[in-house]
Amino acid sequence: MKLSSSFVSLALAAVALSNPTRRAPAGFVGTDGQAFTLNGEPFTVFGSNSYWVGLTGLTTDEMDVTFQNIATTGATAVRTWGFNDVNTTVDAGDYYQLWTGATATINYGATGLENFDNVVAAAKANNIRLIVTLTNNWDNYGGMDVYVNQILGYGQPHDYFYSNSEVITAYQNYVKVWLERYIDEPTILGWELANEPRCTGSTSATSGTCTTTTITDWIKTMSAYMKTIDTNHLIGLGDEGWFNWSNSTDYSYDGSQGIDFDANLAIDTIDFGTFHLYPYTWDEETPSAMAFGQTWIENHRGAQATYNKPVLMEEFGVYAAQNQTETYENWYSTVVDGGLTGVLIWQAGSNLTSGPTPDDGFTIYPDTPVYYMEETYSAQLKARDSA
Repeated sequence: MKLSSSFVSLALAAVALSNPTRRAPAGFVGTDGQAFTLNGEPFTVFGSNSYWVGLTGLTTDEMDVTFQNIATTGATAVRTWGFNDVNTTVDAGDYYQLWTGATATINYGATGLENFDNVVAAAKANNIRLIVTLTNNWDNYGGMDVYVNQILGYGQPHDYFYSNSEVITAYQNYVKVWLERYIDEPTILGWELANEPRCTGSTSATSGTCTTTTITDWIKTMSAYMKTIDTNHLIGLGDEGWFNWSNSTDYSYDGSQGIDFDANLAIDTIDFGTFHLYPYTWDEETPSAMAFGQTWIENHRGAQATYNKPVLMEEFGVYAAQNQTETYENWYSTVVDGGLTGVLIWQAGSNLTSGPTPDDGFTIYPDTPVYYMEETYSAQLKARDSA
């Protein structure tokens, strides 16, 4: 059931988040204005994405190698998936939720949450904090359309995920399990509501009525609900960072994707902002992909200052043949010199005894030029934060 506005107001008051300083219990990451903190000291968020570490059947030793490889770059944080919805256990591998009709069952076993316990343990052993994303806008590993299709019927509008009370309740039930299981675990840096939420998903099914207000209202509802369960951990959205600027004709800035970065960052129960950067995928190459990215970073840095909250560039990528080295040097430098709070590259890779981890063309394996670049810029970001 969707929370009433009065309940949300009470929840907001209860967690007292009007102050931009988010003081966390000892050992947990908090915030102080635009910075992350740990035990009262600045905490630099630099690292990688590894969506696959808990979803590809890795052994505990392989998980450890994965986090060792990431930590060697100077990383302090990894973003990973806390979701995989299936409707059959046949060849399902690692998964977290099984759907039978409109009924969802959590997988607490060795291929489910027990497996994620191993992810947490391996991260902790390598001094890595985890940002855990709890569903997907896209159909990879289940995501929003599974909720809509299973509860409302196949082919129903994607954006009903944000507005239908039954769907919202089902997602809240799922999220509650994760928050309660890991409420006392400081290895979790924070929770994210979704990976790249938009009005549209992997299908063309849409109600035609989804706007930035639809998703902003959903963010308010979900983040307030989460804060009633878990006040130890930070909450972010996990979005691509689309703006909603009046008179813009660029879809990255005109609100057409259903995301208003400024309005969402202003929500009291959102502790940090996120944005992604894929100019070639987005057809944003004017005057160049590198220049678009630099401006994109600077504009999100401006929002960070306006709302006095940390903001992460938590995904970015160009292919090796797309001037990758020079582009990444430019973007990392813009993050460090411009004062953006932190950055996570998409994505980490490891060469395990069982073979290489997933490679989507953006993957950075050890002993490669960008891998060594990460070492350089992690040191620079830490030096900046400690100055």
